[in-house]
Amino acid sequence: MGLNINIRKVGKQDFDFVYQSICELENEILDFEVFRKIFNENISNPKNLYLLAENENEGVGLISFHTQNLLHHCGLVGEIQEFFIDQNHRGKGIGRQLINEIMQYADQNNLKSIEVTTNKRRVENVLIYENLGFGLTHNKFTIYK
Repeated sequence: MGLNINIRKVGKQDFDFVYQSICELENEILDFEVFRKIFNENISNPKNLYLLAENENEGVGLISFHTQNLLHHCGLVGEIQEFFIDQNHRGKGIGRQLINEIMQYADQNNLKSIEVTTNKRRVENVLIYENLGFGLTHNKFTIYK
């Protein structure tokens, strides 16, 4: 049976799927209550776009996109913060559909650029992002506190 993917904005009712997906993405159990607070704050922020991909009302993927005006770009820039496709649904074009929705949003809102960062341990993601049209143009440095 083929997939019938529907992409829609994430709502509060999607919390469990988002929580489980991000825990799987990060390979750890995140603080449930802290996560819930940030989730509610982020999905209600008009500068953020959270999208869910579902097949027959079952979540199979998600993407979160945060925008901000940056001085050095003289305009609005968006960054993909989380991008997850369920393991059983990878390689079926769902990620590309989610990225296309982000691209449409960026066009409609006159964004200067779309950025994405991937952890160095996810080596396979570099090729995936390049295939989606992203260029490897920056280095990101982090201090954890």
